[in-house]
Amino acid sequence: MSTGTAADDQFYREYILDHYKNPRNFGRLEKPDITHEEDNPLCGDVVGMDFKVTDGVIEDVRFHGRGCAISQASASLLTERLKGMALEDAKKIDKHDVLGELGIEISPARIKCALLSLKVLKVGAYGLADEDEDEE
Repeated sequence: MSTGTAADDQFYREYILDHYKNPRNFGRLEKPDITHEEDNPLCGDVVGMDFKVTDGVIEDVRFHGRGCAISQASASLLTERLKGMALEDAKKIDKHDVLGELGIEISPARIKCALLSLKVLKVGAYGLADEDEDEE
């Protein structure tokens, strides 16, 4: 989290806006090994991720969706971190990791926005997406 100085907060706001306006790894993968999408019905944010996994390592990842700067920047930052990471290590990423990447205090009303991409990762990585689809 930010130390709270005005200069730090301004830097992180610009950093978040850059990831929102110029998202990294935005798009879809052809024939992903894992794909999952979640939405936040309270605000309408949507984030989906496609993963290419080879020998237990996330070889490539893309995200798609729409929403506020926080949700989209969080997804962009997370995909940067995930490339080349072992899937087992990716499963260990938690909310503190994601919020730390954003670098600013997130209000309680925006926490779900910030953590939407983490939810997509967790459900996809643990294979829960396939189970959910089977139940429908």
